[in-house]
Amino acid sequence: MAAKKLKSIHITNYYHEESGGISTVYNHLLEAANRHEREVRLIVPGGFDRQEERGEFGRVYFVKAGKSPVFDRRYRIIKPWHYIPQNSVVRRILEQEKPEIIEVAEKYVLSYLGGHVKKGFLKSLGRPMLVHLTCERMDDNLRAFISRLLPGWLSRKVMGNYIAPMFDYHIANSDYTARELLNAVSNGNSRHRFQDFCWRFFNSSEKDFDERVFVSHCGVDSEFFRPGRKNPEARRRLLAKAGFPEDATVLLYAGRLSPEKNLKLLPKVLRSLVAFLNFDSSRRTYRLLVAGNGPQAAWLEEKLQSYAPGKFKLLGHVGDKDELADLYANSDIFIHTNPREPFGIAPLEAMASGTPVIVPNSGGVLSYANKENAWVIEPTIEDYFAAAREIFNNPEKRERKIRNALETARNFSWERSTDRIFRLYDDLYYEFRTGQGVSLNGNNNHRGFLA
Repeated sequence: MAAKKLKSIHITNYYHEESGGISTVYNHLLEAANRHEREVRLIVPGGFDRQEERGEFGRVYFVKAGKSPVFDRRYRIIKPWHYIPQNSVVRRILEQEKPEIIEVAEKYVLSYLGGHVKKGFLKSLGRPMLVHLTCERMDDNLRAFISRLLPGWLSRKVMGNYIAPMFDYHIANSDYTARELLNAVSNGNSRHRFQDFCWRFFNSSEKDFDERVFVSHCGVDSEFFRPGRKNPEARRRLLAKAGFPEDATVLLYAGRLSPEKNLKLLPKVLRSLVAFLNFDSSRRTYRLLVAGNGPQAAWLEEKLQSYAPGKFKLLGHVGDKDELADLYANSDIFIHTNPREPFGIAPLEAMASGTPVIVPNSGGVLSYANKENAWVIEPTIEDYFAAAREIFNNPEKRERKIRNALETARNFSWERSTDRIFRLYDDLYYEFRTGQGVSLNGNNNHRGFLA
C-alpha cells in the first residue's frame, strides 16, 4: 500500500500580480503538486477573500488584506489578527485543511504563526511540522529600507532569538540567505537570559541547530527561456517599442525597482558606456532597457534622464511571459547590480536565454554564476564597463561562457528544484515524526544543506 502523500500549506505576504521571486517559486510548486499528485495549498493576501484552484491538487487562498502602509504599496499584508483569534480567516483555512506541514515564508508579521502553532494554540491541527522558508536576508532589508546603522546586530537578535526557535526546520534559497540564520544562532552563546526567552518559551534547543537548516535552490524553465527566441523580427519589435535606433547595443535590467537592488549603479554604468562612444572604434550605441516596477521607479527614471538622457526606456512590469522571454533573448547584455541578491531568478533566466550576464561577485547569484558562465565582477562602474567591453571584444570567451551558462540553466530546472524540495519535505517529516536522522536520499552534506 502506497504511503499517504503529505499535504502542505504555505503562507506568505510576498505575492501579488507583479511580484517575482517567492511568487515564482510557489507558482512552480503548485504546478509540481499536480505532477506529484500531492496537495499543496498557498495562503496569500488579496483584495477580497476567495480561492482559486490550480489543477486537481493545487489551491490558492486569497485573504482580504490591506495594502502595505510603507515601502512598497503594491503588496498587501496578512497580519496577526488574520490568524491568531478564534474564527479568524487563516485559522479557519488551517483547521479545514489540517496539513501535515505548515511553511511560513516571511520574517515579520507572519512569522509568529509558527510559534502560535508550536505552543499548541491551534490544538485542532494536532502538531504539524513547522518550516520557515527564508528567501531574503533581514539585515539587507534593514540596511536598504530603514538604516545603515546596526542592521547586522538587529537582524541577529531577531533571527537568532525569535525566528529560529519558532520552527522545526529552516529552508533557505541559497547559502547566502542561510548564513544569516546560522550566524545569528551560532553567535548566541553570550545571550542574556532575557534574550534567550523565546528558546525557552517555545521549548526549543540550539543543539545541532545547523543540522536543521537546509538550502534548496530556485530554478528556471529553460525550455521556455531559450536562445531559440533570438530572431530579427523580435529584435526589431523590441527596438521599436523602446524607441531605440536599429544599431543599438541593448543592456537589459529586469527586477524589482527597490532600494535593496543597488539601482544607483545603473545610471552610472550607462553614462560611462555612452560617454565612451567618441573613443570606440566600433561606435556602439548603448541603450538600457529596464523591465520591472517598484518604489524607486520614479527615482530611477529621474537619475537616468540626468545621467544619460534619451538613452533608456523603463518598460514597467512586463506581465506577458512571452514578451519577457523575448526581451531576455534579444538583448545584448543582461546586467544585474545587487551584490546582496538572495538568489536571483532573473539572471538565471537570462543565462537560459543565451544572453551574456554580468553579476556582482557576492550574494546568492553565486549559487549558479561563476567565472566560467558569466562575468562575475566587483560591483563598481569600472568593472561593469570593462565587462561590457570584453563581451564584445572577445567573442571566443563570450561564446564559451554562453555555452556554459546554457548547461548551468539546464541543471537548474524547475522540475528538478520542485522534485528536490518535495523529497526534502518528506525526509524532514519522517525525521520530525520518528526522531531518526534525515537521509536526504543521499544528498546530505555540510550543515544540513541540500544544494
